[in-house]
Parts: sequence; C-alpha cells; structure tokens
Amino acid sequence: MDVFLIAVFTFVQGSITRLLFKAADRRLTGTLRLVAQTAIVLFDVVVVAGYACTFSPLLARLKIPGPIGQVMGAGALTYLMTATAVLAVHQVLTVIRKYLEADVNPGRRRALNAVGGVLMASPFAVIGYGALVQRTDFRVREIDVPVPGLPGDLDGLRLLQLSDIHLSAFLTESELARVIDASNELRPHLAVVTGDLISSRHDPLEACVRQIARLKADAGVFGCMGNHEVYVKAEARTAELGARAGVPFLRQQARQLRFGNSVLNLAGVDFQSHSHKDRYLEGAGRLVVPGAMNVLLSHSPDVFPVAAHQGYNLLLAGHTHGGQVNVEILDQSITPARFFTPYVYGLYRLGAAAAYVTRGIGTIGIPARIGAPPEISVLRLRKA
Repeated sequence: MDVFLIAVFTFVQGSITRLLFKAADRRLTGTLRLVAQTAIVLFDVVVVAGYACTFSPLLARLKIPGPIGQVMGAGALTYLMTATAVLAVHQVLTVIRKYLEADVNPGRRRALNAVGGVLMASPFAVIGYGALVQRTDFRVREIDVPVPGLPGDLDGLRLLQLSDIHLSAFLTESELARVIDASNELRPHLAVVTGDLISSRHDPLEACVRQIARLKADAGVFGCMGNHEVYVKAEARTAELGARAGVPFLRQQARQLRFGNSVLNLAGVDFQSHSHKDRYLEGAGRLVVPGAMNVLLSHSPDVFPVAAHQGYNLLLAGHTHGGQVNVEILDQSITPARFFTPYVYGLYRLGAAAAYVTRGIGTIGIPARIGAPPEISVLRLRKA
C-alpha cells in the first residue's frame, strides 16, 4: 500500500510540477522565470520531506521533534490527498472542455466554468470540514454484544472502550478531558484502553495517562499497548506510568474480575504486527480461563480468528480509526483501511466469538476525520 501511494503521489506531484513549469514559461521571462522554477523545485523538496515524516518509525529513528514532524507530515499528506482530488477533477474538466470546445454558446461556457470552480474547490471544503468539525465530533456508540453461554451475573455488563487517543499536536489534553468527562457519565462497569495513547516520541504520554486515570468504572481501568508505543519505544514507560496511576497495562497478562458469582477474565497482549502474523497471539491461549467470560484486549483486530480459536469470547481492538476517511456509496463503505484489514469498524462474529473494532478518538496522518467520527464505545454483554 505504501508503494502504491508513493507511486500515485509521485505521479500527481510530477503532473502539478509540469503544469507549474509550463505556466512559468508562458507568463515569465529572465530572472523571474528562474526564481519561479527554483521555488517550484524547493516546494517539491518540502513535500517529499514532509511525506517522509508520515512514517512513524522513520520519524522516531531520525529523532525529529514530535510536533514538528507531525505538522510537516500532516501538511504534506493533506496537500497530496487534496492535490490528487483536484488534479483528477482538473483532468475530467479538461476532457469535457475539449469535447465541448466547438460549442460557442457563452451561457453554457459560463455554466461549465462555474461548475468546474465548485468541483475544484470541493476537496478543500471536505478536508476543512473533516479537520475543523468532525475531528473532534466525539460520539458515544452503545451496542449489544450477544454472547452464547454468558454467565448470568454478566448479563447487561457495560464495557467502556477508548482507543487510538493519539494525544499529540492534533488532539489537546483539554479535548481528551472532554472525552473522559463524557465517558464517566456513561457509568461503565469496566473501562479499557486499547493502545496508541500518543503518536510520536515527544508527545505528552504523562498527560494522557493522567487523563485515562480519571476514568471511573466499578471494576477499574485496564489497557494494552498499541503500535505507536512500540514505534517510540515507550512500552515500559507506559506500563510504569499506568501502574503508578492505577491503570494496569496487560502485557501478555490476565486479570480475573468477579461480578456476583460470575468471572470475567480480562487478558491483554502487546501490539501484534502483521509482519509476524504466523506468530499471532503466541502464548495467549494459556491466559484463557475455562468457564469464565474471556475478553482479550489487542490493538490489532487482525488477530480475531486466532483469538476465537484459542477460546476468547470477545476481542476488543482499534488501530484502524474506522478508516478515518470513509465514503459510503450504495450502502458500501469505501476506505483505504480495507486494503490492510477485513476488520475495519464495528462488530464481527466468528462462530460463538465476537470482536468489536472501535473508530477510536484521535487521528494519524491527516488531522481530519471524514465519514468516520471519533467514538466512545460502550458494549453491553447480553445472553445470546
């Protein structure tokens, strides 16, 4: 997918560069033309450098300060996505204009130009809405999860799930505090956080854990690690801060939580990389407790088939952001996340097992959400 995107964006930026050079050749001469051409090349260099900052492991390896790298990466990716859409519209309009160039009716030409202007502006409007409005349009989603053989005292149990917080340059602590306040109003029996507390090395991990510790749930608050904790080598620090704040991060560990006469066995694993899919949930089967309701916290949803086979009744995951950019066409969800996983968003079932993949709270890449608003998830366990 990365290779495909690099190829697309290279083609788009190359096309835009050629158009700009042609415009400079037509309208400028001498020193002004040279200055314009130099500026175009420098802009290309900035775009390439910014796009490189979207790769979190590279950002961590180069030790670029988090906010600077995030802003550069977000700016480049937002520009490239918008430019791709604008260029596509431009090419379509060029074809239409050539087809209609014999039409000398000035009214039709004005109408075509007006429609073209609106279409060229629409990608900017969509990105702006996603960044300024939907990015922080935190929503509560409550869903019933039928569980075959659910112990009686767990019927109606409410599990709060937060994920992919990404406290960073594009999500402030005050915005996260709003999420925590809204979550506490839901009065959950158990609260979990399924990874990606931050985005980069210099993000405020302590502040994120401090806010998570404000969550109120009868049986406590638990977490697991996400891929960004791995990228910035913050797993040990996250676990340490969580332990101090009373928020255990389960790392290949399980806790038995009793509700009346019933037991909910809550297990957690570190991030399971797709590159090691042949070793998904290695050793996690030993954490399953026969006769209990077994719930697994895993940042990656791709482990669901393995979790179901090992005997887990419910998997809670995130990672996908629900696509973050999602378009509904004829009741079908179209999102880049589908290139990476079949488990993008919502409730999934395999036999008696279930998995819930939340949209999460924050953003990565572009600081916008389009058709995939951030989500506070509440799952109610029900007897099937």
